[in-house]
Amino acid sequence: MRIDALMYGIRFTADQHRDTCDLSHPGTPSAATAMLRLKDTALEYLVLGDVTVLIDTIDGIQVITDDRVDKTARAEREEADRHPFGSAEKQAALLPMKHAELAARNQPGGYWVAAADPFAAQHAITGEVPLDSVRRVAVLTDGAARLVALFGLLDWPDVLDVLEQNGPTELIRRVRAIEAADPSCMRWARNKRSDDATAVYAA
Repeated sequence: MRIDALMYGIRFTADQHRDTCDLSHPGTPSAATAMLRLKDTALEYLVLGDVTVLIDTIDGIQVITDDRVDKTARAEREEADRHPFGSAEKQAALLPMKHAELAARNQPGGYWVAAADPFAAQHAITGEVPLDSVRRVAVLTDGAARLVALFGLLDWPDVLDVLEQNGPTELIRRVRAIEAADPSCMRWARNKRSDDATAVYAA
């Protein structure tokens, strides 16, 4: 099972660090996770954390995204969004926002990521689609998904077309160009001028 595989991976990784790290600390290292697996006649997917999976099928594009983190610390996030990146006001507002986010991490009613507790995997978004209906797929970190999810400059079919025609390098180049054009982070409110951007594409 997808969840079993992720649970094993979390447990195995945590076991390598139990003697040297405080894995009970709210800020212990964590990662968003996406998995795709071919099984018999189906394409299975798993998403945990702020990653987006795009599955282009003969019936349309399925968008699987885990946006639970965006639903936490809303008041603190709105306050941070009021200030330009790099300002003292922004830095002051980010501290309570990050504390509120950490308090909701891997907690009921909050959001879930792969950290030290393997049972977080049980809160992943999972499903499958018939393999014979799949035309192309992509996995995007939240930084790579910004052209749609944050900037609203492309739609998901556009993203798949860019990936198909020019690959992940071009998609990420476009993300970085838009970020560079808004250094104050005020046109598109965000708390990082640039975020990690990774994209994987298969057809």
